[in-house]
Amino acid sequence: MNTSLPSHAPVVLDIAGTALNDADRRRITHPLVGGLILFARNWESRAQLCALTDEIKSLRPDLLICVDHEGGRVQRFKTDGFTHLPAMRALGELWMNDGRGAKAVAGSGAMRAIDAATATGYVLAAELRACGVDLSFTPVLDLDHGPSGVIGNRAFHRDARVVSMLARALMHGLLQAGMANCGKHFPGHGHVAADSHVDAPVDKRSLKQILADDAQPYGWLRTVLTSVMPAHVLYPKVDKQRPAGFSRVWLQDILRGRLGFDGLIFSDDLSMEGARRVADIDDGRLLSYAEAAVLALRAGCDMVLLCNQSVGDGQAVDELLDDLTATAALDLWQVSPVSEARRAALLPRSPSLDWHSLMHSPAYLAALERLP
Repeated sequence: MNTSLPSHAPVVLDIAGTALNDADRRRITHPLVGGLILFARNWESRAQLCALTDEIKSLRPDLLICVDHEGGRVQRFKTDGFTHLPAMRALGELWMNDGRGAKAVAGSGAMRAIDAATATGYVLAAELRACGVDLSFTPVLDLDHGPSGVIGNRAFHRDARVVSMLARALMHGLLQAGMANCGKHFPGHGHVAADSHVDAPVDKRSLKQILADDAQPYGWLRTVLTSVMPAHVLYPKVDKQRPAGFSRVWLQDILRGRLGFDGLIFSDDLSMEGARRVADIDDGRLLSYAEAAVLALRAGCDMVLLCNQSVGDGQAVDELLDDLTATAALDLWQVSPVSEARRAALLPRSPSLDWHSLMHSPAYLAALERLP
């Protein structure tokens, strides 16, 4: 086991199965690894998940254990007591429902939706934390423009104001359960139809249009957002060559400079098609994972995700770690104590309830009653 604390641990990787193998143990103790993301394949039961996270923390107490657990179709753990959480669109629909006829009360739907969003955030975070998970990559701040199938009902609403209010309420619920948050996908993925998992989407709107609409939640929520994940989308009227996650214009000039965000920036998954083709590098050839990681880190990401590459022999994960070590030695990307402090700030600060205690917690039971 490597017991030295890294000066910057920017890599978030995954594991293949429901328990650690020797290769997993070697990788998660690597000094460049700062996080682990779990998927449905890593789930069998609550007891198994707790045993897995316990072993991970025994090896690396500072490792950030993450998951995509939004609700709706993006929820990794759905059985053995986990609550089936609503898609975020359900909260937006509740916002719009003030009742009918003489009993309608203007604005009552909005108030019920805010209460339900807080409850959703609390249940989501409390259940995950009871099983040793530190962070869910939520909330989705994309606007529901309609054409994006990959976003769809994951978005709260079309109106940036409604999205911001419901996201703030959901983040309040996360915070009550001791969990940080991650707004995604900056500056907005909802306007493009292409799925960046398998394609390289292009959004041709101007910076003025984007800032006046999709990017507004990031400015309005900058005091409560603890982390942000940019989109693997190209916005050629802002940066002609590079998708947002590789663009200093988007990450440094706009997100940090213009919008004032000072939390952690995660890259989206570097194995996605939209992450590995950059127009100004060798005519858009397919980049290696390490090349993509260096581009993201140099652009302003604090941490980079490489997902679904541990399955099989995991050679891609080992190559990424080896190559990043080599490029750091060559000063091709800067080890950042500031980034490491941002990573540490996402770790929970308070102890969590165990599952049995949570099931009898008045706050948890009250939150369940308020879910939409």
